[in-house]
Amino acid sequence: MTAIASVAILAFVALWSIDHLATGGGPRQSDHPVLRYLFFDADHITDAVSGLGGLMAAVLGIVITVVSIVVQLSASRFHGVATMFMRDRTNVGVMGYYVIVCVCGVMVSLSVHADFIPRATLLGMMAATTLGLVLMAPYFTYVFWFLEPINIIARIGRDAIGTAVEGAHTTVAAGRDDAQAGVVSSMEELTDISSNSISGKDKIIASRAVDALKDFCVEYVSKIKGSASSEWYDLGPTIRQNPDFVAMEAESRHDLEQRRTWVEWKVMRQYLGIYNEALQMMPDINYLIAIDTRYLGEAAAGADDTELIELVFRYMNSYLRATLNARSVRTAYNVLNQYRQLVEAMMRKGHTKAAAAAVHHMKYYGHVSYDMKLPFVTETVAYDMGTLCEVAHELGVEEEDEILDTFLELDRATARRGQERALMGVRKAQVKL
Repeated sequence: MTAIASVAILAFVALWSIDHLATGGGPRQSDHPVLRYLFFDADHITDAVSGLGGLMAAVLGIVITVVSIVVQLSASRFHGVATMFMRDRTNVGVMGYYVIVCVCGVMVSLSVHADFIPRATLLGMMAATTLGLVLMAPYFTYVFWFLEPINIIARIGRDAIGTAVEGAHTTVAAGRDDAQAGVVSSMEELTDISSNSISGKDKIIASRAVDALKDFCVEYVSKIKGSASSEWYDLGPTIRQNPDFVAMEAESRHDLEQRRTWVEWKVMRQYLGIYNEALQMMPDINYLIAIDTRYLGEAAAGADDTELIELVFRYMNSYLRATLNARSVRTAYNVLNQYRQLVEAMMRKGHTKAAAAAVHHMKYYGHVSYDMKLPFVTETVAYDMGTLCEVAHELGVEEEDEILDTFLELDRATARRGQERALMGVRKAQVKL
């Protein structure tokens, strides 16, 4: 309030001073059309001056009405939109402009006297009112653009990155705690958008929200994590109250701090929740989550972050287990494809031990799918493991024999009745190799 009133008063005083020193005064006569227009008559200009202030107040009412309705509709769908709207400089600037012009209008309406006409002040008020009128249409366009779901998602992602950068490098404990809370809040907002979009069958918005989580995490691992202060990895008092962290044992929280993976753990925790929700309703989101998790794993390999690599495989295993429990064969096929590509990336980037451990997990899921009578999944595992054996041989990795032995252990001596097809597929993959 003080800032807006001060700007209005300063603007009025500046224009009034110009009139007092140069342009103001009583009525004048001139034959020039422009000067004749500008030499206002005190007897007739007073009504128009008061009308300018009332007109701007009416315009402000229209703007507030339209904007508040649109923002409220968007806020009912996306959490935090109202706060985001009020933090935006353009929105605050436009609203502040209208209020300033209204306040100036009050002061200008009382500035005209019979023997003194503040011509520069009146022209300034006319120009400000005209600008306010023509500003409505582009501002409404800006508001609608601002509230587009895709733009909201992108803005949340940028805010999360900026908050993480600030928190990771600050030396002030309170600022670091607020930054941690801000990062977690941004992740949960993106998760809410994705979950709501899945419920509403809006695949595009759900996909954008899932990708935004990946983009944030990849940039965090690639550009922020390596230079962050050691205190950044300690869970602050605010995020310790978050439901995901409160539910953890103290030892698990301490382990998360030692591994320096609480940010990535939170992202993949959100991914797992979205994955389980989309498993029956929108399997395309499951494919996307598997792809994005692979990107996180590749970023971890590029940064030589072995703790994060282990965490990525842990969640990829969780996806597979949830998929098999739901008996979703097509989803399992697509997730296994990303799993295999992730293991290949580990081999190519030198993390061969993690790759060998992942092949053991693949064998386990091949056996589980066989026991669950999902022969197509077992065959898929067999061919993927065969491909990994080829890659291991081409790269000459040290664990090549271990990976081959694991692949050969996928077969079983005898097939259960009705499940001969699965073992035939496994043996065919082995013979092909």
